[in-house]
Amino acid sequence: MYTPEIAPVADSLLWSSLLAILPLLTIFITLGALKWKAHWAGLSAVAVALIVAIAAYGMPIGLAGLSATQGFAFGLFPIMWIVITAIWLYELTVRSGHFEDLRLVINVISDDPRIQAIIIAFCFGGLLEALAGFGAPVAITGVMLVAVGFTAMRAAVVVLVANTAPVAFGAIAIPIITAGTLTGIDYQDIGAMVGHQTPFLAAIVPLFLVMLVDGRRGLRQIWPLALVVGVVFGFAQYISSNFLSVELTDIIASLVGLAAVVVMLRFWKPKGGQDALDRMADEREHEGADAPDAGGAAAAVATDVEKTTAPLTGSRVFLALFPYLLVIVIFSVAKLVPALNSWLASTDVQIPWPGLDGRLLTSAGEASASTIYNFQWLSSPGTLLLISGIIVAIVYRMTAKEALDVFVVNVVKMRFSILTVGSVLALAYVMNLSGQTITIGTWIAGTGAFFAFLSPILGWLGTAVTGSDTSANALFATLQQTAAHEAGLNPLLLVAANSSGGVLGKMVSPQNLTIAATAVGLLGREASIFRRVIGWSLGMLVLMCLLVGLQSTILSWMVPST
Repeated sequence: MYTPEIAPVADSLLWSSLLAILPLLTIFITLGALKWKAHWAGLSAVAVALIVAIAAYGMPIGLAGLSATQGFAFGLFPIMWIVITAIWLYELTVRSGHFEDLRLVINVISDDPRIQAIIIAFCFGGLLEALAGFGAPVAITGVMLVAVGFTAMRAAVVVLVANTAPVAFGAIAIPIITAGTLTGIDYQDIGAMVGHQTPFLAAIVPLFLVMLVDGRRGLRQIWPLALVVGVVFGFAQYISSNFLSVELTDIIASLVGLAAVVVMLRFWKPKGGQDALDRMADEREHEGADAPDAGGAAAAVATDVEKTTAPLTGSRVFLALFPYLLVIVIFSVAKLVPALNSWLASTDVQIPWPGLDGRLLTSAGEASASTIYNFQWLSSPGTLLLISGIIVAIVYRMTAKEALDVFVVNVVKMRFSILTVGSVLALAYVMNLSGQTITIGTWIAGTGAFFAFLSPILGWLGTAVTGSDTSANALFATLQQTAAHEAGLNPLLLVAANSSGGVLGKMVSPQNLTIAATAVGLLGREASIFRRVIGWSLGMLVLMCLLVGLQSTILSWMVPST
């Protein structure tokens, strides 16, 4: 039996926290400073976490090792299962020849790459986040941007930065529902509070995307559209989360945001689109000489963006859009039809992890529920994407052999990504079950009333480690609630801040860096992507900390009454 201690090193929370943070420093230093490949960085961090767990926390060697195996298994399924099937679905469209038509369809709306970044990464990515989450939006929108002419590196950075504001309400608001379940606070109230925080991010993220695509020049030319889409998206988040449905918030916001793009383009034509296309073509040519082998369909599409085809017909438009319309339909039915959603959930298999379950206790002396592995063989978004892919292959008249060949090639190409994500989740489980994560959180929470300014950092930290805002809430929601009571702060505000801060950690999570790199064909370049997004992540985190701090004081009127 093992019960984690919050301060195992000399009864000092400070010294214990400094040791507990070593695995995180390991992965960020090896990725950001030493430029190691992501799978080596992940494995090194796991090794450091195991040493800290065993030597400093006194966790039995066997239990520490088993914690890592459970985390690795969770990284394989459902996380990488979702990513593999998402990219497989995309690769089917490329192999069948229909993906080039999608590029042309998007060009009908606008061929301006700055606007395409908003449409694909922000609006469509937000819709995918609402329905699937768990890396699928990054994977799918990443390859879509490459297909319309973005360089692999720029596509990866854009989709990671775009995948922020929708995350708190992603996967039908699972992160917020999780926080409500653990804290006993009505998740509708938590969602309403998050709806007073993330819309401020949504309002500015499209502006950031335009800067990432075309710098200040592009911002001067496109800012009216970017600002309108961001404000409309954020306002829709606020209205839906507070007055309509927390679960449907991102679906409503994404569709309203996309409608805002279409309507505004009917009355306003931006300047500089052709110049931006020319600069992007030059950048593609330069990157093509220096970039590593992408090893997948994304690279093939990237070299074919200038291809000319016959005029689009109605059937070609439908077939180009069909896979994504199908995903929306299947996920909407699976998530929003209560009877079907309940039936799918009933097929989940609860597996007590062998040798681990029943031998880990929480700090309260109760058996830990984290040792139960939930095998979602049918309800997983990955399985729903697999079903979508099979239907797409049939509609595209591909043979079973062709579809299977695409799948196998995809898995082989992603072997190092699978190892990376598995090792990152192994790291998260070792840190969580040994008590390292809760030590860091408790240390940060000991700052009294000032903790309101720091509370989003806990969510950021949890998501950066696990790659999931849901997991960040599972780790720290109760801690935020307890710290709020001790500091005389509003628990609702801090629990919501955990989720809102968590969305900003997703872009620097090694798991999501690997997903983005795999999708666009930059395997082994995760460190380069990390260095390009860390500043955006930390900058927006500072803004969120200031907002939450002000909401605890002079802006307290923004906290909904419960």
